Amino acid sequence: MRMNADMLEMIRAFPDQVLEAIEIGRKAAIRPADPETSLVMVCGMGGSAIAADFVAGYVRDRCRLPVLVNKSYDIPACVDRKSIAVLSSYSGNTEETLAAWERAGRAGARRIALSSGGELLLRAASHGQEAVVIPSGWPSPRACLGYSLVLQLFLLHRLGLIDDFFVEVLESTARQLSGSREEIESAASHLAGLLQHQRIVVYAPDHLEPVCLRFRQQLNENAKMLCWHHVIPEMNHNELVGWRDQQAALAALFLRDREESPRIKARMELTREVVGHYASSNLEVFARGNTQIEKSLYLVHLLDYTSHYLAKLRGVDPVEVRVIDFLKAELSKEGE
Repeated sequence: MRMNADMLEMIRAFPDQVLEAIEIGRKAAIRPADPETSLVMVCGMGGSAIAADFVAGYVRDRCRLPVLVNKSYDIPACVDRKSIAVLSSYSGNTEETLAAWERAGRAGARRIALSSGGELLLRAASHGQEAVVIPSGWPSPRACLGYSLVLQLFLLHRLGLIDDFFVEVLESTARQLSGSREEIESAASHLAGLLQHQRIVVYAPDHLEPVCLRFRQQLNENAKMLCWHHVIPEMNHNELVGWRDQQAALAALFLRDREESPRIKARMELTREVVGHYASSNLEVFARGNTQIEKSLYLVHLLDYTSHYLAKLRGVDPVEVRVIDFLKAELSKEGE
């Protein structure tokens, strides 16, 4: 990947990134978890953390240990010498993740670094801790979801906590996404055209929440748009009541799974009916595939493209994140 690659090029590279990550994962030298290991904690921020949200959902019914996702400087009190901490940062210099690295070390946890370089890999090497190296050179860490997601799955497999159920599914999904590129791009461009003048509210069944969060983040960073999301059934117990007035500026986007349980399907359709009375647009997009991995990655790819096309329609640079750079620069002054 060239350092001057634009966002569209990086999104198009996602299927190849997944396949490359599989080959890296197959070679990862990670020893099995000790029998007394009690939990796995994955620490990260932004694009590195969203991968952990996906992985935790994928392995919920397969992993014999709980997988916690930690997005903070601090770590939970339950992390101790029987814990494994995976510290994920594409750059290797994420402030919060480096702080979590130190706290996990003080708690006695076994630490594994997942990064392309930076301070995180230096600390792993200096402490004799295990590390998996992600290819460097990507201008936008959020475009490296494929690396983080696949390699976090491989880490759990190498630790002996899950089988390799995901490998064949990821390979076939990557091929399907590559083969459907023109169709997906066309659908994303059309969807962006329907959403460009509105604030987007995303709703989905709870097992698709990582997709909602990913799209929200991509809208924030790529299209420079605010957004919110909620999941069903929880949304039916609170936010639904907030739809009371006409909302000309809001577009409701429902992410759907054709294999929703009967009760979730009923809730999704009734919710769409209620929201449709108030939102100016009321759209739905259905996932494709047979497994949770296939469905979620199809939606991720489609919506990543959508965020890119929204950026172009709005006349903004999808790669630029100057306000984040400003925030980091100011915070570095506070630490001096």
